Amino acid sequence: MAAITFTTANFDSEVLQSDKPVLVDFWATWCGPCQKQGPIVEELADELTDIKIGKLDVDAEDEIAGRYNIMSIPTVMLFKNGEIASKAVGLQTKESLMAMIEG
Repeated sequence: MAAITFTTANFDSEVLQSDKPVLVDFWATWCGPCQKQGPIVEELADELTDIKIGKLDVDAEDEIAGRYNIMSIPTVMLFKNGEIASKAVGLQTKESLMAMIEG
């Protein structure tokens, strides 16, 4: 399944009210490390079915980015039952994201 695009309109229903864990990649088009993180996130989204995986553009969705105090990107957060279960700032490897998910 392709990565979901999270927006202000769908964030609460797709992330906070999800019955599955949700991995959210906070990114921006101008961010170099984000461009490297994107394909890793997409690859995980294609491989894993027991978790929702998606991306949120912090420039387009600044209200959500502000709600979670995103100061540096890429930032990846794992949500479980509507709460932040873990967070990683900076470019993450596929292995580190898998460890976060399996954590």
